[in-house]
Amino acid sequence: MKNNLQLVNFQTPDSLTLPGLLYEPEKKTDKVLIYLHGNGSASIFYSPETMKLCGEYLNKIGVAFFPFNNRGAHWIKKLKKKVGDKEEGIPYGMTYELINECIYDIDGAVDFLRDIGYKTFYLAGVSTGANKIVVYNYYKSQAKEKNLISKYILISGGDDVSVYLNFYFKSDKKIFAEMLNKCKEEIQKGQGRSFVPQNIIADPLISYQSLYDTINPDGNYNIFPFDDYLHNLRLGNKRLFKEFKTLEKQTLMIYGGSDEYSPALVSDCVNVLKKECSHPGLFTFKIINGADHGFTGKEKELVEIISKWL
Repeated sequence: MKNNLQLVNFQTPDSLTLPGLLYEPEKKTDKVLIYLHGNGSASIFYSPETMKLCGEYLNKIGVAFFPFNNRGAHWIKKLKKKVGDKEEGIPYGMTYELINECIYDIDGAVDFLRDIGYKTFYLAGVSTGANKIVVYNYYKSQAKEKNLISKYILISGGDDVSVYLNFYFKSDKKIFAEMLNKCKEEIQKGQGRSFVPQNIIADPLISYQSLYDTINPDGNYNIFPFDDYLHNLRLGNKRLFKEFKTLEKQTLMIYGGSDEYSPALVSDCVNVLKKECSHPGLFTFKIINGADHGFTGKEKELVEIISKWL
C-alpha cells in the first residue's frame, strides 16, 4: 500500500518552529497518530526505517502518522522563533528542555493537524515521550482545558530519577541531594542555562535547569517512580504516580521485557502500573519479551501491537 509522505513544519503556541513527517494513506482519513520521541540525541530523522514502518502499518488501517521533532530533539540546536515580524535563532535541545514545555509542542501539532482537516487524534510517546503524554494529560485536566486526544499509547515510560541516582550518583542519596541543591542554587542565581560540569555529568551535556527538571523527585518529570515505589527510597514528598492516576482515556502501555533502564524486573514495574491506574478498564498492558528500551529488532512486533489495538 502506497502512502503520501510530506516534510512539514508548524508553529507552537510560543512561536517555535518544529519539523515533522506526515504519512498519509491514499484514501483520505480524518484520523491521525501523533508520535513523541524520547530525549538525549533523539530525533525522528535518525530512525527513518522505523518511522516508515509505522507509517505503513497505520496507513493500512486508515490512520495517518505524524512523528515530529520536539524542542528536546538533539542535545543542542537552534530553533527559529517568531519575535514580532522577525525570526530569531533560540538555542534549544535536550540540554535546555523543561518537560512541561511538551504542552506547547503537542498543542502546536494538534492545531496544525486540525487546520488541515484531521478530527480524531491519538498520541503515542516513546521513553520520555511517554512521560510527556502523562504531563500533558495532567495539566490539561488541572486547567480544565479541552483535551482533543482520544487515545494514548505509552511506550517504555521511564524512571529517569532512578537512572541518574543509580548510574551517575552510584545510588548515593546524599550526593544526589547535594546535586539537587546545587541545581537550585544555580537556577536562583540566574545561571539555570549554564552547563553542569562534565566531570559530574559527562554524557549528555545538560544545563542546571534541565538536570533539576529531570531528577527532582517532586517535579513534573518524575512520572514513573518505580524505584522509589518498589524499594521505599522516599526521595521526595510528592505522592507517587500522582499524575499517572489522572489518566482517564483508553491507554495502551508497552514495555520491552529486557529494558536496560528498568530499576527492577519489567513485570514488577508493569504490576505497579496496574495497581496505580485509577481506571483499570481503560488500560491495556503489553510486554514484548526480549525487547530492550528502544525495541531494537522488535520494531515490527511493536507496530503490529499498536495497529491491532487501534
